Amino acid sequence: MSLYEASIRVKHECPYRAISERHPDLTIREWPLSDCQVLELTAEGTPTDALLDEIDQLGTVLHESADDDGYHVVTQSCLCSLEESIVDRFEAHNCLYQSPTIYRQGWEHYTLVAFDSEDVRALLGDLRSDREIELLSKTSISETQIPHSMLAPASHLFEDLTDRQLAALQFALESGYYEQPRGTSLRELADRTAVARSTYEEHLRKAENKLLTNAGKFLRLVTATSTGNPLGVDRSRKAERAAD
Repeated sequence: MSLYEASIRVKHECPYRAISERHPDLTIREWPLSDCQVLELTAEGTPTDALLDEIDQLGTVLHESADDDGYHVVTQSCLCSLEESIVDRFEAHNCLYQSPTIYRQGWEHYTLVAFDSEDVRALLGDLRSDREIELLSKTSISETQIPHSMLAPASHLFEDLTDRQLAALQFALESGYYEQPRGTSLRELADRTAVARSTYEEHLRKAENKLLTNAGKFLRLVTATSTGNPLGVDRSRKAERAAD
């Protein structure tokens, strides 16, 4: 089974794309987080007053510098999130989004990994229905070439976990619950909290379930081209059940 990495660029209504169109020497890179976006903006030369005004409206400036290499600024923003609809459509076609999104000269640039060439073709057909889009490249890759950033996106791995579930998971991890042999028990963990043992265990089990579910698509990505069977799993039974 082959994996494919594809690079596409899109023209669609988004404030960041519009800013890059108004300032052709500007490059914007966007990393989506759970409740905001981190933007890195770079430009050659001295920024214009118009560009500085637009950057001021983006959000909180975390870093800013200007030297002979140009202008560089990092902001945290909540104005224009990564366009959820396009990422949802990536996933609907079995394609995984790789951050950052890059905005340059009026285009949004996306990189994605797909499990099948037909998935990329179907995705492009879907996107062309309501926006201008160009396929820049599509190459076959091996699992060893998959960027590490795709394998551990924290915002995706911990998606849908509640504060109590996260707290239960962190407490268990820090207390040695997942060590071999275990450094503590569920009863001991619960006794150190203000909730009943059954309540703590429910939070922990739900956290584990959601975490593994979220990690599942990245596990599939890692093992997609593996031909080995280190556990000697009998896969014929699964095929028989599917046939029934």
